[in-house]
Amino acid sequence: MSQEADVRFMALALALGRRGLGNAWPNPAVGAVVVRAPACEGVIVGRGWTQPGGRPHAETEALRRAGDAARGATLYATLEPCSHYGKTPPCTDAIIAAGISRVVSAMEDPNDEVAGGGHALLRAHGVAVEVGVLADEAQRAHAGHIRRICDGRPHVTLKLAISADGKAALAGRRPVSITGEAAWTRVHLMRAMNDAILIGVGTAIADNPLLTCRLPGLAARSPVRVVLDADLRLPPQSVLARSARETPVWVIAAEMSQGESEAKAGSATERSLRAQGVEVLRCPARHGVLDLAAALRLLAARGITRLMVEGGPRVAASFVAADLIDEAAILRSEKIIGTDGIDALDGLPLTALVASPHLRLRNAEAIGGDLLETYERG
Repeated sequence: MSQEADVRFMALALALGRRGLGNAWPNPAVGAVVVRAPACEGVIVGRGWTQPGGRPHAETEALRRAGDAARGATLYATLEPCSHYGKTPPCTDAIIAAGISRVVSAMEDPNDEVAGGGHALLRAHGVAVEVGVLADEAQRAHAGHIRRICDGRPHVTLKLAISADGKAALAGRRPVSITGEAAWTRVHLMRAMNDAILIGVGTAIADNPLLTCRLPGLAARSPVRVVLDADLRLPPQSVLARSARETPVWVIAAEMSQGESEAKAGSATERSLRAQGVEVLRCPARHGVLDLAAALRLLAARGITRLMVEGGPRVAASFVAADLIDEAAILRSEKIIGTDGIDALDGLPLTALVASPHLRLRNAEAIGGDLLETYERG
């Protein structure tokens, strides 16, 4: 197969893999394509992507669809095929059994249980292996998996909608519609492509948001909704709490100190929230402020790989100050709010984000009448 064909088929595998974003955790959202080469350009005989909940894996899906046509074919995968037993047998076993003659992999899996072992096993069974085709794109596609494996936390994307004068809300922290319908659609698509969405309890109380994906046909792709709530103030009658059985809600509260009573740990608020299906998690806090790094580790331990922070100015500023932003999506409106509005980052200038030495502007595009700027960790 030509180098040009390898790039083309890997690009297709990456596109297929994106179908699993937000829906495959705790596993990575992988894409795979099986191609036969009766001619120099190849013929696709099987496609696959990681299925909901992380299994079946993309490679086995593509091989299943290819059937007997997989024998002697090339398999393109956006991540190194697994070589260990988890809840399903290794993909390498399925690849070898199917008679695949060549595997083109975008990148090695950083997971210690794989980490080159999949490629080595395939080579040991006579399968030709090539690694690195569209590696940069694959690293971006698998950023959540990489961050969780290497750093023990999810990949964090901060979403901000700001007015032309750098405001995010009206005086008194009253919410205001800043961007247009096209931007609204993009934000809901972003929600569907993340495992979880996070806000602070202040936003939960002030806005009483639903935080689901409300695009046609994508309601089931709504992310887990996470509320930072050190003192457990989320009202049991809130929209979030009342909808927790339809779309999960996790409230992260401060750990109980040894001196606090069992009665407080089993407060009426906590009992009411749990009765409605809300999960109450505990993490360390200092002076009533949750340890963000510990909260992220807690989410990663529960399988979250991609987290979208959509909270208010205080939560946004706290993530920026802690240097926990891997990607930022800033929607800039032409609307003016005025000097009495609330700054996009509480207590910080916007330059703390957009001029951060840790982030670089990757893209800027018009979304209806608004501008979307995307920054990523360098």
